[in-house]
Amino acid sequence: MLIRRRTFVHAAALGAASLALYGPRRTASKAMLLVPMDGAQADHLKAYGLAFRALQRGDEGEWLLNYRHGSFLLAPTDAVRRDAALSGVTIESVDTGTVAAIHSEIESANMDAVPLEQVPKVAVYAPPNAAPWDDAVTMALQYAGIEFDRIWDPEVIGDRLSTWDWLHLHHEDFTGQYSKFVPNYAGAPWLQEMVALHGGIATQLGFANVPALKRAVARRIAAFVEGGGFLFAMCTATETLDLALASENVDIAAAYADGTPMDPLASSRMRWERSLAFTGAQLELSPSLALFSDIDGHQVNGAARQPLGAFSLFNFAAKIDPVPTMLTQNHRSVIPDFYGLTTSFRRAVLKPGVTVLGEEIGAPWVKYIHGQQGEG
Repeated sequence: MLIRRRTFVHAAALGAASLALYGPRRTASKAMLLVPMDGAQADHLKAYGLAFRALQRGDEGEWLLNYRHGSFLLAPTDAVRRDAALSGVTIESVDTGTVAAIHSEIESANMDAVPLEQVPKVAVYAPPNAAPWDDAVTMALQYAGIEFDRIWDPEVIGDRLSTWDWLHLHHEDFTGQYSKFVPNYAGAPWLQEMVALHGGIATQLGFANVPALKRAVARRIAAFVEGGGFLFAMCTATETLDLALASENVDIAAAYADGTPMDPLASSRMRWERSLAFTGAQLELSPSLALFSDIDGHQVNGAARQPLGAFSLFNFAAKIDPVPTMLTQNHRSVIPDFYGLTTSFRRAVLKPGVTVLGEEIGAPWVKYIHGQQGEG
């Protein structure tokens, strides 16, 4: 997963997210509702939605970094209590003295209390025919009750990204090669639908082919980040976004995508200064292998496929590194791994400024990264 940031923070369980703008720290203590995010919580995903909706209503709140795995303090309103009851979210009433004790503990430990001020506008980039169950974050946002807009290429090419604060990328192939499924699934109805849909929108938007469209989309997403946008990506979107950005004037697509074969010297002609997170990768030259480059450490569809393990989230210094701390709040610190077309990121191809948030101990790859680009 690749994450970019501006002046708001991201409350994330693995595969789920909610966001809130934050402001100056508060010092006064008052009776509040504690939303625990440790093992006492009955529904962690819906707890994020509870906090999100409280902020939507204008209620005050705090995010307690590293306190009981990133718990929340919310105003003790009837609306929050009712929402929690209907959502099955565990809340605890805490009086003024208990709140003061929590703040005191936070001050003396590797913890921090971040006031939450308002919610951002969230967009999910996905094709119009994407099934609701086809993207883990979309499902998590819907389950949690966190509002978002669904957008695709027309909105991006139409320079409408500035409408939103936060963008999540679907499992998109920004090289425009239909995830390299064509050689193995050419007759499948779902692939034919994908090719027709993407080809049609490329023509409609004035592009010669799908790779050209996706490269333009990637450039606009990068500009969104440069200008202060917050980007969350997973699976192939992480790898192929950077490949598209670095391949300006280089043909990295197979003939079935753009009518011409891939440049056999493409790897040596990439412009990695244009990419966000990766550098120096070698591209997969075979058009029939559903692999893009050696950015991915697991190579799930290749001969060098690696077995799955588990990865650990780093424990950052909350008062010194608040953003990485925010991005690793979770009720579990060790997560069982899972395959994707892009499963992991090799350490050797990470740019120097990238922060590793989660890794498989002893492995040559990492699982979860964060960085800044421009204002985002």
